[in-house]
Formats: sequence, structure tokens, C-alpha cells
Amino acid sequence: MSRRPRPLTDLDRAEWAAYAQRLTPLPGRILPPPPEPTFLPVAILHPAHPVQPRPIPARPTQALGVGTQPGGLDTSSWNRFRSGKLAPTRTLDLHGRTAQRAFHALHAFLHAAHADHVRVVEVITGRGSGEAGGVIRREFPLWLNLPPLRPLILAASHPHAANPGSVRLLLRRAK
Repeated sequence: MSRRPRPLTDLDRAEWAAYAQRLTPLPGRILPPPPEPTFLPVAILHPAHPVQPRPIPARPTQALGVGTQPGGLDTSSWNRFRSGKLAPTRTLDLHGRTAQRAFHALHAFLHAAHADHVRVVEVITGRGSGEAGGVIRREFPLWLNLPPLRPLILAASHPHAANPGSVRLLLRRAK
């Protein structure tokens, strides 16, 4: 089944004209004329029911620390989460990835989990070979506090004190 091509907007035409002015045609050829303007009915330009993007929770002011109880989470829930009684629904393993690919995978993973109303996820960063751990393990707390990810996360903790290469995340409820 083929899709009907969407009509060109005035912005599309303006961008094409700006781009076409920078081109030099091949010898013996001329540049094609710009596309003719098409007029659309007002109902198509201004739909009756505009699509509303899914709201993302407001950005918390407090920095997130792995293993510290955040504000807004009662002590009994924190203890259940920290002790591992809240099992993770999804797991992401970042072993063998570069820092950039690991960050992009984490970003996509957390946004997908939040959109699917998942409450607890686990991210395996690995221990790393250096004294302070690997690059991903060192950068992970910084990534969690970046503006695209921080509003999605309520708390972070290691599932076990002897396993610093894994972090469980308690995600905020989607509204």
C-alpha cells in the first residue's frame, strides 16, 4: 500500500530555494524551477483536534544520588526498594559499549520504560577494570541527573552492597 505524499509547505519551499541557490548545475544543464505553491484548505492547516504531546514530569530540584533516599519517597517504600523487594521489570546491560552508545541506549531505555508505565528497572554498568571503575560506571550518576532523564527517575540504589556494577532505578509514575 502506498502513502500519499504530503504537500510541500512554504517553509519547505523556502529551504529548497535557499539550498538550490548554492548549487552549480552541470555543464549544459539548468536548475529546475522551484515547486509551484499549493493552497491547502484551512481545515488541513489547523486541525480541529491538535495532537497533545505526552507531558513529562517537572524537573526535580534535588540532585539524584545512587543509594541516598530522595525526598518524596517514604521510608518504608525506600527500604523495600533498596533491599531488593521491588523486583525490576526490565534490565539494560551496558557491557561492551562505548560511553556515547551507552548513554543513548540508556536514554531510549528509560523513556520507553516510562512510557510503558514500568516502575522498577535495572541497569548493569559493569564494575570496570580501573580503581574507580569503568567509564560508564563513573559517568552513570551524572547521566541520571541530566535534564532529559532526571524528571523520569525517583530513586536509584545498588541492588546489593557487594555489587556496585548494577543500579536499580525507581521510575516516577506517568501521569
